[in-house]
Amino acid sequence: MDDLHIPPGPGAPRGLIVPAGELLEQFSHASGPGGQGVNTADSRVQLSLDVGSTTALTETQRELALERLAPRLSGTILTISAAEHRSQRRNRAAARERLATLLRNAVMPAPVRRPTRRTPGSQRRRLEAKRERSEVKQNRRPPHPD
Repeated sequence: MDDLHIPPGPGAPRGLIVPAGELLEQFSHASGPGGQGVNTADSRVQLSLDVGSTTALTETQRELALERLAPRLSGTILTISAAEHRSQRRNRAAARERLATLLRNAVMPAPVRRPTRRTPGSQRRRLEAKRERSEVKQNRRPPHPD
């Protein structure tokens, strides 16, 4: 098994390299199609990575990943399952790709919301609607005894 290379992107400008020794692969029978080899081939792949102790992430990346991946973690271990293909090789590739995508998205900085100004037209329409609503409510009131 090779190291897992994650291409550069936001949050990881030099990319990430997860050493092969930190990845744990387990194989088991997958349900679904498989032809004659369905009962003999261990084609489902479970790929696990301990996010809390991996050397691939910096401390800030690790904190961000642990926070964002918390619902998917068991302790600090992230496990990905892949069983959509009939061959173990393709399932291994799919699991590695999914793990790379999850890690890339976990260390990505949160998008910054830049507030925009209201347009003059939207302000005018809002005030007109308020005025109209006020008039409707005024007309519902009983006449003022003068």
